[in-house]
Amino acid sequence: MDTLIAAGVELDQRHQKYQEAATTKLDAFKKLLEKVKENINNDPSQTTATLTTLRDKAKKLQFQRTQKDFQSTLSKLGKDVDRKFKQDISVIYQPDSFAGKEHLMQRALAMHFIRQGQFDMCDTFMSEITSSSSHGLHHDTDISANDPTLLKAVDDLKRQFRQMYMIIQQLAQEHRLDQAILWAQENRQALSGLSSSLEFNLYRLRFLQLLDDHQTLEAVRYGRHHFGQFGDKHFTEIKRLMTFTIYKNSSSSTFYKYLDSPNLWVEIQHEFQRDFCSLLNMSADSPLYASVYVGTTALPIIMKLHKIMAVKRTEWSQQDELPVEVPMDDDLRFHSVFACPVSKEQATDDNPPMMMPCGHVICKESLTRLSRNSRYGRNAMRFKCPYCPSESGVDEAVQITF
Repeated sequence: MDTLIAAGVELDQRHQKYQEAATTKLDAFKKLLEKVKENINNDPSQTTATLTTLRDKAKKLQFQRTQKDFQSTLSKLGKDVDRKFKQDISVIYQPDSFAGKEHLMQRALAMHFIRQGQFDMCDTFMSEITSSSSHGLHHDTDISANDPTLLKAVDDLKRQFRQMYMIIQQLAQEHRLDQAILWAQENRQALSGLSSSLEFNLYRLRFLQLLDDHQTLEAVRYGRHHFGQFGDKHFTEIKRLMTFTIYKNSSSSTFYKYLDSPNLWVEIQHEFQRDFCSLLNMSADSPLYASVYVGTTALPIIMKLHKIMAVKRTEWSQQDELPVEVPMDDDLRFHSVFACPVSKEQATDDNPPMMMPCGHVICKESLTRLSRNSRYGRNAMRFKCPYCPSESGVDEAVQITF
């Protein structure tokens, strides 16, 4: 990387020198043309001699060497980059990973277009996969672009996200809060379950709007009417808002500067989108975006692992698991990793964590083995929990998701 950085610095220097030379030479050539024009106007009989002189002087104004130096450095940097990052990522591609799962990819793409507010693109995409399916281009029996479940899910999501983007557009472009506040009021109980502050923050923004419009008394009445229900959670902020009515126009109101920040409108849009998606049991970001982001983040580590395994001539046989840890941002950690306290194995989709009536959790395979080796005999219906005296049956255990 040090070589690339040095080459980049050199390219920047060459480019700056090239620009300076080009500007200087072009200015000089412009002045020369103006002088030649003046000479020809003064003495037309000397036009041929004047143009000959112009040609000779113009040759001295060439800056080809500076341009060649710049192009040479640019070409060298390009070659260095190609040598440094010459990697064939197809060597780690597993074509069987998505075999028979085209319908899941179609669903993910359709949902992504909806999540991004690209409703026309979603309609076009659904139309195209329906057309290809009807012409027999898909041979997997699991794939059905006309699947009523998929179509209904797409239609329901489009309706809901149209509402979300309509409200976000009102917040972003018109600074209108009425529809957002109405939605928050209608979903107050569900938002309370999320410990969300969205409704209060919307009321706060409307309060600040009234102050900006010099409607101080109206703002105070609005605050008295709406802030009381949030006193337990936002009492300190409510006090600041009410005091802000006194110090808003004061030069010493730096303590309240954040209340005048235009970022409040950006923050309320993100908060509204996050809570809206949460009520739909969705993350704020599209799952397709998260998948691609995680994949590109892990790509350098997996490529390095592939090189090491190629040198040692070994293979990784464990499916659905990497032999190295891939560091991820906190917002990409959706589920905790569970390790079975009995088998010491990590839970998987085929071997999920199961909670017994006593509250202890072990993996499904361990649960099955315990039932087979019960003190009541092999394949007995009941068995003892390995961590407490409680007894239960396999059918009483409940699968859990962290």
